[in-house]
Amino acid sequence: MLHILKIKGTDKIPDFVQIRDEYMTLIAYFRLNQVQKGLMKNGLEKHTDAISTIIEEIEFGKIYKYNTKNE
Repeated sequence: MLHILKIKGTDKIPDFVQIRDEYMTLIAYFRLNQVQKGLMKNGLEKHTDAISTIIEEIEFGKIYKYNTKNE
């Protein structure tokens, strides 16, 4: 299980994505405009399509629970 958070940036700080495990430990943190690169860099390339779709659909500030076993 992964928790995906989409965080709204400010004028000087860009929008970011956080991906955390079931214990809420941070496992990936990357800019919203570099989703594919961020997923590959953090070893999540096999989930790229599903996570990219989720990131596009969820609202800023919400936590989405993604079950990696049901893919």
